[in-house]
Amino acid sequence: MTQQTPFSPLNNHFSSAVVEGFDSLAELALDLRWSWNHATDEVWCYLDPELWELTQNPWVVLQTVSRDKLHQALANPAFRKNVDDLLQTRYEEANTPAWFQQLYSQSPLKTVAY
Repeated sequence: MTQQTPFSPLNNHFSSAVVEGFDSLAELALDLRWSWNHATDEVWCYLDPELWELTQNPWVVLQTVSRDKLHQALANPAFRKNVDDLLQTRYEEANTPAWFQQLYSQSPLKTVAY
């Protein structure tokens, strides 16, 4: 009997051990806020402008970008700072109470299903 590898969105041709910074890009690419918040668009456009224009899908761009281009981008201090800033903003937004928690802080409602 063969052992199957558990599915992980990060099981691809890049390893975080091989490409330092890949995990940060993957975290941004898998954050579905990109579908309405376009703050990360320039990251994906920088990695592959043609594919970004065609798909507007950060995960597709990240999965197909060449290793050389990824290394080049991650070696660029301005690019790295932009990625780090975007992640920091993401963390801050995730830890800031949303409008419902601000307006109805005493509400017994704790969970909502969509």
